[in-house]
Amino acid sequence: MSLETPPYPWPPGSATGIGSMPGTDPAEAIAVVLGELPDFPYLPELPGRGPGADLTGRTAALLVGLSVETTTGGWRFAARPGRDMRHAAGLLQRDLDALEQAADGCDTTLKVAICGPWTMAATIELARSQNPALHDPGAVADLTESLAEGVAAHVAEVRKRVPGATVLLQVDEPALPAALAGRVPTASGLNRIAAVDAAVTTAALRTVLTAAKAFAIVHCCAPDVPFKILRDCGAGAVGFDLSLLGQDEEDGLAETAEAGLGILAGTTTTTTELERGNRASSPAPRETAAEVIALWRRMGLLAAKLTEQVVITPSCGLAGASPAGARAALARCREAAMIMPELIEEGRR
Repeated sequence: MSLETPPYPWPPGSATGIGSMPGTDPAEAIAVVLGELPDFPYLPELPGRGPGADLTGRTAALLVGLSVETTTGGWRFAARPGRDMRHAAGLLQRDLDALEQAADGCDTTLKVAICGPWTMAATIELARSQNPALHDPGAVADLTESLAEGVAAHVAEVRKRVPGATVLLQVDEPALPAALAGRVPTASGLNRIAAVDAAVTTAALRTVLTAAKAFAIVHCCAPDVPFKILRDCGAGAVGFDLSLLGQDEEDGLAETAEAGLGILAGTTTTTTELERGNRASSPAPRETAAEVIALWRRMGLLAAKLTEQVVITPSCGLAGASPAGARAALARCREAAMIMPELIEEGRR
């Protein structure tokens, strides 16, 4: 498919989640997501189940021709598939089974998420050393090709299981800014891996996004989001944590919005809110919507397309929340997205 930015596949005034949810029951988590976000649901991740359900391990289950295994500190490449990889694949299949049953007849936009190639390379160790794969450009190239093939199969399977839905792919890259800035530590922790060239970074992301043949969102919940790379790699939308957006990054975001990419704005979510699930102590939906509108206007962008272009999300994943806190965060995002047109109209008076 063309990498030109397609029309936004979500309805105006949309909200969605980022990825992770608390708990260990996929059917329960999917029921919450479908209940709170009926117009833009997503397949939740449940890292509380342990290794294989985490961001890296879950995506490693999709790799083709490459194998991984757990270590005391995370994941490393292995000579052949073993128990750890079979476990990760089994968890993912259970999630897909639960999704297929719960989303039967779903005809809305449905988002699935994977770990991007640069965060994978920063979090999987080489088999012959304890250095991250990022240390070896050849290993990164092999990982990227393997991931691209696996992601293509994953998106195709989700489409088969939920045939009425429009499937979107979210590529999570929390380690991308560190890789670009040369901040990823070596195994000893005494040195840092050399900064990755921006052109190489863009090309690897483009390889994965092209293979998926789906509208793609690149999400980075870290400071220093590289907006230019996200524009150049062929993404249809970008996601970020609004609370981490520096003033000097607003120009990059403005250029991204002006280029027509969708914007998944991660609104402020406090630790207290997540732990307690207390809606009374969390920002009201009106305040959340006003925060996004204020950013839009501060960047000098017209409000006419804001509700079509911008999707409201939590600031990041909700695995650290209580079940009530996660539900409250999703509900607040949905309500904030619904109230945005009213607030925009009030601002014109």
